[in-house]
Amino acid sequence: MKWRRVVRLLHRDVGYVAAALTVIFSVSGIAVNHIEDWNPNYVVEKKIINIEPISDSLYTAEIAKAHVVAQLNITDSIKTHFRPSPNEIDIFIEGKTISANLKTGIVSVERITKRAVFKKMNFLHLNTPKKLWTWISDIFAVSLILLAITGLFMIKGKKGFKGRGKWLFIFGMIIPIFFLFIYY
Repeated sequence: MKWRRVVRLLHRDVGYVAAALTVIFSVSGIAVNHIEDWNPNYVVEKKIINIEPISDSLYTAEIAKAHVVAQLNITDSIKTHFRPSPNEIDIFIEGKTISANLKTGIVSVERITKRAVFKKMNFLHLNTPKKLWTWISDIFAVSLILLAITGLFMIKGKKGFKGRGKWLFIFGMIIPIFFLFIYY
């Protein structure tokens, strides 16, 4: 069997397996790259509500909590509460945080829900599970190296690596070097 045929077969078969993992790592990578713009793991919804203020800041945390709960008609089970200042109370419910200014009556309700797909992709991409997944990720990385190298020799002639391919390869090497020069 000719070496070029072996390269094509290897490139094709490894490529099919790597394609699925590439999609997962790439989508997660894009999400993580933009973590300053949005949270890829959670949807955070914030709503401002007005309630009747309490005029006396000397009320206990329990009275303040009961007032906010009654005003908002909260029926969910409260995990805990915290009073960061005499005029404020934070109430924690599963998946929600309620922050109330007792003096002004302004309440911020923050609801957090998981992004099912992105959270799982990021879990794998960031190698949170460790153990066997580390080996799978390493094998995937090696397969990408193999795909890159075998891909260089897939096409012969002036459209292959000996022709314009070498210039595109050099351009691909210059891109990260350029950004290292700028940012590092």
